[in-house]
Amino acid sequence: MTADLSELRRQFKSGKQALIAGFMQARPTVTSARQLMGSLALHVDGTLQQLWARAGLPGEACLLAVGGYGRGELFPHSDVDVLLLLPDGVEPYQPGPLKSAIEHFVTSCWDTGLEIGSSVRTVDECVHEASGDVTIQTALLEARLLVGPKPLYKRFEQALRKAMDASAFLRAKTLEMRQRHTKYDETPYSLEPNCKESPGGLRDLQLLIWIARAAGLGKTWPQLAAKGLITPFESRQLQRNEGLLSLIRARLHAVAGRREDRLVFDLQTAVATSFGYQAQGGQRASEQLMRRYYWAAKAVSQLNQVLLLNLEERINGSQQDLLRPINAHFVERAGMLEVLSDDLYERQPQAILETFLIYQQTPGIKGFSARTLRALYNARELMDGAWRRDPVNRRLFLQILEQKEGHTHAFRLMNQTSVLGRYLWVFRRIVGQMQHDLFHVYTVDQHILMVLRNVRRFFIPEHAHEYPFCSQLAAQFEKPHLLYIAALFHDVAKGRGGDHSDLGAVEARRFCRAHGLSKQDAELVVFLVQHHLTLSRVAQKEDLSDPEVVQSFARKMGDARHLTALYLLTVADIRGTSPKVWNAWKGKLLEDLYRLALRALGGAKPNLDADIEARKQEAREKLALLSALPGTEEPLWKTLELSYFARHDAGDLAWHARALWRHIESAVPVVQARPSPVGEGLQVLVYAPDQQDLFARICGYFDMAGFNILDAKVHTTRNGYALDTFQVISPDLDLEQRDLVPLVESKLSQVLKDQGPLPEPRRGRLSRRVKSFPFTPRIALKPDEKAQRWLLSISTSDRAGLLYAIARVLARHGINLQLAKISTLGERVEDTFLVDGPALQQNKLQLQIESELLDAVSIPQ
Repeated sequence: MTADLSELRRQFKSGKQALIAGFMQARPTVTSARQLMGSLALHVDGTLQQLWARAGLPGEACLLAVGGYGRGELFPHSDVDVLLLLPDGVEPYQPGPLKSAIEHFVTSCWDTGLEIGSSVRTVDECVHEASGDVTIQTALLEARLLVGPKPLYKRFEQALRKAMDASAFLRAKTLEMRQRHTKYDETPYSLEPNCKESPGGLRDLQLLIWIARAAGLGKTWPQLAAKGLITPFESRQLQRNEGLLSLIRARLHAVAGRREDRLVFDLQTAVATSFGYQAQGGQRASEQLMRRYYWAAKAVSQLNQVLLLNLEERINGSQQDLLRPINAHFVERAGMLEVLSDDLYERQPQAILETFLIYQQTPGIKGFSARTLRALYNARELMDGAWRRDPVNRRLFLQILEQKEGHTHAFRLMNQTSVLGRYLWVFRRIVGQMQHDLFHVYTVDQHILMVLRNVRRFFIPEHAHEYPFCSQLAAQFEKPHLLYIAALFHDVAKGRGGDHSDLGAVEARRFCRAHGLSKQDAELVVFLVQHHLTLSRVAQKEDLSDPEVVQSFARKMGDARHLTALYLLTVADIRGTSPKVWNAWKGKLLEDLYRLALRALGGAKPNLDADIEARKQEAREKLALLSALPGTEEPLWKTLELSYFARHDAGDLAWHARALWRHIESAVPVVQARPSPVGEGLQVLVYAPDQQDLFARICGYFDMAGFNILDAKVHTTRNGYALDTFQVISPDLDLEQRDLVPLVESKLSQVLKDQGPLPEPRRGRLSRRVKSFPFTPRIALKPDEKAQRWLLSISTSDRAGLLYAIARVLARHGINLQLAKISTLGERVEDTFLVDGPALQQNKLQLQIESELLDAVSIPQ
């Protein structure tokens, strides 16, 4: 590198750093973001022009800025895309001076610190490649001349304009947008949104300008307003929200020190602090920033729909001939619901909710027209307290809930257009509110709408294959709208402090009273909101083989209607938190508790002896079907206590008996595995002479092998053997479950035969969410009613090696494990263990054990 190039590199880097530092030190404003992007673009312009002059490229060649850099907008760490434009007939890749000059220029750019994306084309090549690739066409659309003869650049512009098919470009970019939105779950409200690519992000705004430029309708928001595509007010709103999103993205780049467009948890607080936000009123600085982001993204999503529909109409022509009258207020135009007059809502505010009712009731309607969306956007100030209290509006809202179809889309549209939050003022408070509980992946409002969607799907025959049992129960439930109301209110009091279930129940009762629900229906809705966590808590944390646990839960339910409604809401709620939270084992626990409670509510008194005899008989029948000899079960069963039969179903009893009947006194461990009958993961049986650290060794193997333990049932036989059954899954192992069976049987057997010291727990990498939102571990150790067994409850952040670390502490103190209920909620665990041992009878040792457990489950610093 020559001395001149070294100096240019120094000047470029120091100049860029100075611009970014000045931007970060200044008060964050929309203006400062625009100034930074423009200044960075000019700084890069000057550097490229110097490098171009040094490279000795021919005078007839042009250097163009393309893509975002072509717009003159350069974020701190964005790509710098350039096009070396050559006259037609020139061969840049043939050995010679031109090829050497191009290579010298590109190399010099990288040596200077400019990470450019470059292409070399003639005018004809540009037109040809753009016609077959909409991405290239889009980048060239924003080309800007940096160096070179203007006539060549003008010919390039004219050729592109002549080849542009605005209608085809609109179609391609719309499809591209839909694909991108699908990638981001169709919502701007994920907890780590991409401020560029997510719905409501900067890309949605850039797409509108691209389409307008392609059609020759303008390059700026004011120009689009002058063409009548948007109103002056909408133009100002677009500019304001684009400025905010640009400001956030620019500060995100600066804080990260690299190109980073995702507002990941690691960076949210730092970006928020750079804006001057501080924790206040129980809200983190990051929560305040993110709420501002979500409101901007929501406004962008609304205005994007309006302008995109207007552009489509302007480019493809009006479809007035496709009008179909619906009533005095609305028509259908090309499948879209349209208001007959722009001032409809001002004259008749009751028509606002009527819009969504008509949307549900009219077959063939697939959305709202630009005119309707604009009218709703401009009607926000009309939706005040008097409007909310209007009896007509209350009847309309209840009618929307009572419709036979269309709820999911109607309520999403209500939220997107701000109608839902303005009608249910309590809902408005949780729009864009983050959740830092390590297992929700959406804001509170989006989680609620996901739960509403999930409940609704139980009542749609086309979705019966997803959760057949839920669909079967839903088909018999007479008033689905009560479940929809409960879904809307179950988390509506999040973030207020206090128990959100109790606070939400108060809001639900107020809603039911205001909307004239019967006392019986209102009581059910309030019950569901107040107890929406109860069924999952009992199923995942308590011993369902204990008749008293089931009886107590059934008494709380009261009747089958309450139980069924709560079961449906619970499944929908868990499914609506995160794709990671739901699994087949969790579904089995919920269904088991539902069936046990339903039986208790039907008047069946607990008769453990009769239940066990029936279970044994069913197991014998299963063994006979497997061609087992009569009496195969007896050698094992006569060594087992009643608790074993109470905790295993007939399928497990038959499997265990068939696997172990010849190994009752085996000196070596017996390990058997099979694909789980539940349909996910493996079921693993371990039978071995009991020893103090056996459970820890088993957990250690599963930890090292990359398995997650979902459930563990631990028993000690009368002849001193441990009979343990584990439900495990292997999320990181790319193998079929059947292929894992011999691997687990072989490796686990070997681990149990080796009697070396217990290895240290694996210290896996913590997830970003756990690092950013650490969860304070909680340990509770309480005796049961007879003070013979103890219930150990542990709540902490999940990580690799956690269960093994717990098991090592228990083994060290000689504590026997009888039952383990493993509940993983995203990146938080709620584990419950039934334990006993002499050490638990001494207060001093109890405290020591609890202290060691806290150390074991705490996040390593």
